[in-house]
Amino acid sequence: MSVDNKKDAQPSEADETTSNNEQNEDIKSSEDVRVEGSDDSDPSAEMDFSDGPRPDRIEDLDDEDIDNTASGAQAAPDGGDSSDNEQAPSDAVTLTDRITAMEDEEDDEDEEDDEDEEEESMTLLQHLDELRLRLKRISFAIIIGCLACYSFAEKLFDYLVMPMVAVMPDQSSFIYTAPHEAFVTYLKVAALAGFFASSPYIFYQVWAFIAPGLYEEERKYIIPIAFFSAACFIGGGAFAYFIVFPFAFEFFMSFNTGNIQAMLKLNEYLSFSMKLIFAFGLVFEMPLFALFLSRLGIVTATMMRKARKFAILFSFILAAILTPPDVVSQLLMAGPLMILYEISIVIAALFGKHRHSEEDENDEEDDEAVAES
Repeated sequence: MSVDNKKDAQPSEADETTSNNEQNEDIKSSEDVRVEGSDDSDPSAEMDFSDGPRPDRIEDLDDEDIDNTASGAQAAPDGGDSSDNEQAPSDAVTLTDRITAMEDEEDDEDEEDDEDEEEESMTLLQHLDELRLRLKRISFAIIIGCLACYSFAEKLFDYLVMPMVAVMPDQSSFIYTAPHEAFVTYLKVAALAGFFASSPYIFYQVWAFIAPGLYEEERKYIIPIAFFSAACFIGGGAFAYFIVFPFAFEFFMSFNTGNIQAMLKLNEYLSFSMKLIFAFGLVFEMPLFALFLSRLGIVTATMMRKARKFAILFSFILAAILTPPDVVSQLLMAGPLMILYEISIVIAALFGKHRHSEEDENDEEDDEAVAES
C-alpha cells in the first residue's frame, strides 16, 4: 500500500513537460499583450530591460543605457528579417558616403573655378597671339600683292588718272615737285592695287579671327562671307571710280578759267583718289555689317526702320568726314549710304534673328517644362 501511494504521489514526466509548455505559452502571451498594449510614442517600449527594471519615463534612462539598448536592438531585433539587420548599417554607410561625395564635389568645383580662371587668362593670350598671326599674314599678303603689281604700276597709274585727264583743260597737266615723288606715287599705286587683289585673303583672315566667337553652324560660312566682303569692298571702289570720279572731277575743273590754270601734283591727286576709293569701299560693307549684327541679335529690321531718320543724318555726317570738303562728293556718298541702309534693313529682315519669336519659343518651352514637372 505504501508503494502504491508513493507511485500515485510522484508526477509523471509527461505531466511535467506539459506543465512547462503551458507556462512558456503563458509567458509568451503575457509578453505579446505587453507589446501590443505599449504606446508607439514611448521609446522605452521597444527597449530590452532584462538587466534591470523598466523606467517609467525615457528621461530616467542614462545615456549609456540608451546606447546599449539601441546597439542591442540593432544587433538582434525581435522578429526581424536578416535583410533588415544588414540594411541599417548600410544606410549609415550610404549617408556617410553621400556626405563625403558632397565634400569632394565642392572641392572639385573650387578646382574647376581655378582652372577656368587660368584658362581665361590663357585664352586671352592665345587670342593676342592669333591676332598677331593674322596681322602678320595680312601684311605679307599686301607686300606680295604690292610687289606683284609694281611691275605694271605705270599702267595702273594711267588708269587711275584717266577720269581726271578726261576733264582737264589742254593747258593743264600733272606735276611733281620732289625728286622721289613719282617713285613714291607708283609705289602707292602698286600697294593700292595689291590690297584690292589680296582683299579676299585679307577679309578671310579677319573673319577667321572672329570665328571663335561664332556658333559652329555659322563658322561654315566664313569663306563665302570673306568673298562677299571682298566683293562689297571692290564694288565700293569701282563705284567711286566709275560714278563718283567723273562727276566730282568735272565739278572741280569747272573753276578752271583763263586766269586760273589747274596744275595738279601727283601725291595730292593720289591721296584724294585713294581716300575716296577706300571710303566707298568701307561704306559698301554696310549690308555685311547689318547681316552680322542681325545674326547676333544686336539689331533687328524693326530697330533699323525706327532709326531711319537718324541714319539719314548720320549718312551726311559720315560723308562729310570721309570725303573732301565739297558738296558734290558728300552728296555722291550720302545717296549710296541711304540706299545701302535700306538694303541692310531687307537683309536684317530676311536673315536676322527675331527677338519676339525667340521669346515666345522660350516661354512655350518654360510652360512645357512646368507642365511636365
